[in-house]
Amino acid sequence: MDEVPLIATSAGEYDGYEAEKGDFHFHRRNNHPVRSTRLRCCCFCVGWSDVLSRCCDWLVGACSRKREYSSRRLTVGSAPTLKYPSNVICNQKYNIFTFIPLVLYEQFKFFLNLYFLVVAISQFIPEVRIGYLYTYWGPLGFVLVVTMIREALDDFRRYRRDKEANSQIYKKLTAVGIKNILSSDIRVGDLLFVEKNQRVPADMVLLRTADRSGSIFIRTDQLDGETDWKLRLAVPYTQALAADKELFALNASLFAEKPQKDIHSFIGTFSKTNEEGLQSEDPLSLQNALWASTVVASSSALGIVIYTGREMRSVMNTSQPKSKVGQLDLEINTLTKVLFTSVVALSILMMSIKGFTGPWYRYLVRFILLFSYIIPISLRVNLDMGKAAYSWMIQQDDEIPGTVVRSTTIPEELGRIVYLLTDKTGTLTQNEMVFKKIHLGTVSFASDTMDEVMTHVRDTYAVQTSSSSSSTPTQPAAITSRVKRTVVTRVHEAVKAIALCHNVTPVYEDVNAVGSGPEADQLVGAKCTYQASSPDEVALVTWTENIGLALVKRDQSSMQLTTPTGSCLSFSVLHIFPFTSESKRMGIIVKDETTDEIIFYLKGADVVMTSVVQYNDWLEEECGNMAREGLRTLVIAKKVLSEDQYKLFSNVHHQAQVSVENRAARVQAAVESLERDMQLLCITGVEDKLQADVRPTLEVLRNAAIKVWMLTGDKMETATCIAKSSQLVSRSQAIHTFRPISTRTDAHLELNMFRRRNDCALVISGESLEVCLKYYEHEFMELVCQCPAVVCCRCTPTQKADIVRLLRTHTGKPTCAIGDGGNDVSMIQAANAGIGIVGKEGKQASLAADFSITQFSFIARLLLVHGRNSYKRSASLSQFVMHRGLIITAMQVVFCSVFYFASIQLFPSFLMVGYATVYTMFPVFSLVLDVDVKPEIALTYPELYKELTKGRSLSFKTFFIWVLISIYQGSIIMYGALLLFDAEFIHVVAITFSALILTELLMVALTIRTWHWLMALAELFSLIIYLLSLLVLPDYFDREFITTWNFIWKVTVITLVSCLPLYIVKYLRKKFSPPSYQKLS
Repeated sequence: MDEVPLIATSAGEYDGYEAEKGDFHFHRRNNHPVRSTRLRCCCFCVGWSDVLSRCCDWLVGACSRKREYSSRRLTVGSAPTLKYPSNVICNQKYNIFTFIPLVLYEQFKFFLNLYFLVVAISQFIPEVRIGYLYTYWGPLGFVLVVTMIREALDDFRRYRRDKEANSQIYKKLTAVGIKNILSSDIRVGDLLFVEKNQRVPADMVLLRTADRSGSIFIRTDQLDGETDWKLRLAVPYTQALAADKELFALNASLFAEKPQKDIHSFIGTFSKTNEEGLQSEDPLSLQNALWASTVVASSSALGIVIYTGREMRSVMNTSQPKSKVGQLDLEINTLTKVLFTSVVALSILMMSIKGFTGPWYRYLVRFILLFSYIIPISLRVNLDMGKAAYSWMIQQDDEIPGTVVRSTTIPEELGRIVYLLTDKTGTLTQNEMVFKKIHLGTVSFASDTMDEVMTHVRDTYAVQTSSSSSSTPTQPAAITSRVKRTVVTRVHEAVKAIALCHNVTPVYEDVNAVGSGPEADQLVGAKCTYQASSPDEVALVTWTENIGLALVKRDQSSMQLTTPTGSCLSFSVLHIFPFTSESKRMGIIVKDETTDEIIFYLKGADVVMTSVVQYNDWLEEECGNMAREGLRTLVIAKKVLSEDQYKLFSNVHHQAQVSVENRAARVQAAVESLERDMQLLCITGVEDKLQADVRPTLEVLRNAAIKVWMLTGDKMETATCIAKSSQLVSRSQAIHTFRPISTRTDAHLELNMFRRRNDCALVISGESLEVCLKYYEHEFMELVCQCPAVVCCRCTPTQKADIVRLLRTHTGKPTCAIGDGGNDVSMIQAANAGIGIVGKEGKQASLAADFSITQFSFIARLLLVHGRNSYKRSASLSQFVMHRGLIITAMQVVFCSVFYFASIQLFPSFLMVGYATVYTMFPVFSLVLDVDVKPEIALTYPELYKELTKGRSLSFKTFFIWVLISIYQGSIIMYGALLLFDAEFIHVVAITFSALILTELLMVALTIRTWHWLMALAELFSLIIYLLSLLVLPDYFDREFITTWNFIWKVTVITLVSCLPLYIVKYLRKKFSPPSYQKLS
């Protein structure tokens, strides 16, 4: 392996180490001898230095010290002795003392703003002052004031939201009765009531509910992004109490694990001591917990607060997302540094010609200040206003209704995307599950034969009903255990298993009636909706209802079904084992109230169920067939338990549940003791429909040279099928499936095999991907980036984000991630541009994204139309603003050169301010309305988008072209004024400034590709404003001089000479070498 061409890049192969923060807080001692006299002279300073150093070390240590959380034991009805965080919500960024310092720091940490600050401060020095202070501090102060107002308004809105949340009133149960309490005053150990549709204010353990079954539903869409209701259960012991006030008479305590981020798990115990002094414990899990930010959806709840403030799950999972900086902003920042370097170099050149004599450093600074207009302060203002305009246009587009721009800083990124990484379920598909197929081993039923299943189930229960009227009602069960199982029997057992093995609860409109405990026959015909954490389960239970075996009632301990004959089947729910991403299966133990038979049902993915069920020769093949049809498969099995078997399991399982250490592992081991030699019943296939217009959208993106990667947690077969059906991978395109690997040798062999395949799509699992990245990260990324499409299946949310970061690191190309669920948030935040879809999984991805859309097909218009316009407009706007500063700097250089390199300002400061604002601001900013390609053409010819990814609209080439144009026009205006106005050069301000304004207005017209009526209005308005200025500003313009025809025609000639050649060049280029988009239009 040492001779293979691939090079390992594992982090474990390096022997380096990373220094801790604390390593930098120690100062190296000087070991050289020091004279005593020097020591005495410096002891005072060294002493103070040591004190300051120690203070700084203490502050750094205090700020960087990691919070330590601890578990807790709370006595029910008593206040805790330990102090815990308050429940005050505070999302504000500033307070009255930190507002101004923090805002100023955020602004001046950027080079551009810091440069303007230094220039403005320099004007306080008389020797280097160029003009009036207001001409420098006015624009800078305007930018800072606008920024402060914006930040203050945003922070005030946060304050109002915090105040509203902190002022919510809740009912607290005390020994003397119920009293009202503010949300901010809630403390750990309080007993709180939470009413229906009320937000849970702190993390709690559910003690009692208004429903006598002890169950409630909660909505968690603001916590995990899932829209399905979740079932929560009260502690059985406290639920059984006759009244709430009896909680204070209990001798009970509650143990809660230390606070952690995981919202999908909770470990605790409820201990109570009876009157005889015997102590017992009940396990507490996620089903007993109510996390803050969830909403009680049914009934009302009484719980004990276990975590508040920063220790709550919702707060611990809240992190301030990093502000994204667009690639165009980085390029502009680079160009401003080039301009600053040019200013310094030009000033040094002028001083070299002038000679370094006298106070030369003062003259050098004055030259730098004179040429500082080369970096206009209006650049950042115009760009920010342009981004806001693009965001408004996106949200007002009727072709993509419901689109929301949550980040106004990166709309230009949409115009340069090279890699699009998309989720599957809910993004490419609708997350709308429809039952399509059931396979029993020897026979299968699809949509067109479901009536046969209905007939088999109806016949089975018709026979059982007639048998139950005889003297031996249990005879059919005894017979079926001895004779060969027929198709009818297998269909019945499979449908019954599907109807029982789930965590679905029927919810009726009249909740109170159901809560009072009506019988199942009273609920038949009532309007019912099914609630579950998985849409797959809802699809399965809905199918059994259509077949004739309907779920009509479900609570914590029982379940009732109605048969096609109208009879009721009652089952006791003994144990439920919820689905987890680790186990990939869900189980339930029920007891038939009629026959007292105890049955263990299990359903899950084929990869885990294969080792659980009895030997068969069809499971793997049929699962593969269904996956190739694009169906989500579930394998369903059962096992009949004897009374002794169940009692033994129940004891072991209870001991595992009450354990605090390694509870999850011990519980899983107990359940796995039952998962052996189970009877395979059936395989179900559920279809997840594609989103509207997914196929044409993916085709448009492919033609736009955007490489689409699908990252999903689903199985490889299903992911491959969806990739084909959605035409992410064309049917004629070859697919290379990366086989499962676990070692470096396997990875090397697979990579060499993949290297021989050309122009093929790649399908790889998350585990194989991890192995490849561990040993051959660079080589693997180099190969995979050449693929036209990539499908990564069995990916965790962390892996999705890692893939995005790897693409950004290895290619340097802009990436876009799109998803609809909470598991896509990390991927969305890691990409250059994140897009969230408001879907059935909730709004978490939408709220965390930079852009929110309502369906996948909108992404084509978002990228190809709005992305293109935003990028092209910002490129033109930024270069024109820089041109506006370059041309006046070129004029200043010529002016200083003519007057023997004297550092004298050409235009008065007042006119300089007007030049960048009222005279040219509106025409220049109107470039945000420019359109080079109509939306219809951009969508019809997506190949045009490929040119944008090369970044040619704003590059060093285009920048230097604008520099040459500015130098040419500035020189023409100044030398033209010298040539034509030799006798009247005392009026140089009026001459050159008039030509400058007219040149800028003509250059805007030259830059515009498609005219808008507001553009023409802006040009006309600016021209009128300038003409009025000539009349109302006699201190700067001689009215008699500027009204002469001699002045008018000479200014016109200068303006035409500066602009006409550029118009000619533009015409010739359009005639003989037009851009590709102009050929289409």
